[in-house]
Amino acid sequence: MEASDFALLVLRLVLGLTMAAHGYNKFFGGGGIPGTAGWFDSIGMKPGLFHARVAASTELTAGLGLALGLLTPVPAAGFVALMLVAAWTVHRKNGFFIVKEGWEYNLILAVAAVAIAGIGAGRLSLDYLLFGTSGVYAFLHGWWGLLIAVVLGLAGGIGQLVIFFRPPAPAS
Repeated sequence: MEASDFALLVLRLVLGLTMAAHGYNKFFGGGGIPGTAGWFDSIGMKPGLFHARVAASTELTAGLGLALGLLTPVPAAGFVALMLVAAWTVHRKNGFFIVKEGWEYNLILAVAAVAIAGIGAGRLSLDYLLFGTSGVYAFLHGWWGLLIAVVLGLAGGIGQLVIFFRPPAPAS
């Protein structure tokens, strides 16, 4: 085992389990799905119940998928879509820096996931275990992994915004 494989495992686990925790919290924390649905409605992502379920499910599955290194570009695309929607709907108006609730954190999470898709999940991953000796593995990292993560992620995020986002009217 190389140090880089261990480093990728640590990065995948921290990034993936952090995202999965956000999904878990949407399902079971505080107000659960009904509370999350009300929040989605309030930011203009309607219908809120649909988006609460989609966001919670995507955060949970993308997070676990990245942590496990399973079909890595696909969960990385989930990160891109999630973070694009969060940055646009919630954080954009606050500027860049997270200390003012800006979109800095969203950018870091999305780019880190895309970087993992480009580098590959490493030898300590399900991708390597299941596909390491097959031609499929070539599509799970490198330029293909990068392309899959970016294109699918942007398509998912932009599509969701175009179809569902209706900004609330400014308060008078």
